[in-house]
Amino acid sequence: MSLTRHQVREVAFQVAFAQKANQDVNVEALTDQIIDGRTVAPDNEQYLQQLVSGIVSNKEDLDSTVAEKLKDGWTLQRLAKPDLTILELGTFEILHTETPNSVAINEAIELAKEYTDESSKSFINGVLSKIAD
Repeated sequence: MSLTRHQVREVAFQVAFAQKANQDVNVEALTDQIIDGRTVAPDNEQYLQQLVSGIVSNKEDLDSTVAEKLKDGWTLQRLAKPDLTILELGTFEILHTETPNSVAINEAIELAKEYTDESSKSFINGVLSKIAD
């Protein structure tokens, strides 16, 4: 069975998160390792590459956009790494893909349910909603 779009986003999240921990990681090899032989439809493979390369190469711009939408007193350094990675992924989808904003936000919330704590879901929703406006 081929990876779904949600699973593609999950792989992109995992690669981007690992890349934060090790800047020297081979992104392509890591992506292949995470996919682990599962089938990826050609359009989803292209989308996965777009997400991974987009998050990695636009990190500074994505982080700047996220930082602008944080409440007073909050900084990027204060955010948990999984939260920041999900925000980068969601921001990239909102600003640089044809994915509807509501879908990008919902998918980010779904990732937050899997990889962060309860309070992060509403926080991520709020920040991405501000970015989408």
